[in-house]
Amino acid sequence: MESIIILSVIIGLPLYFLPTIIANSNNKKQKLAIFLLNLLLGWTVLGWIGALIWSVVKEDNSHLLS
Repeated sequence: MESIIILSVIIGLPLYFLPTIIANSNNKKQKLAIFLLNLLLGWTVLGWIGALIWSVVKEDNSHLLS
């Protein structure tokens, strides 16, 4: 029984924080905000999906060209 709990934590935590991991690997400017959304509202499916979408959407850097 304990091994199932440990295995669930080992698999579940990275899956829960997948949006944060993706945002960090994509070097997003808003990675702290994505982390907070993921941490505080990730338990709701909509919060997790919102954080995931935010972490994969390409940032608009067109203002830097001016």
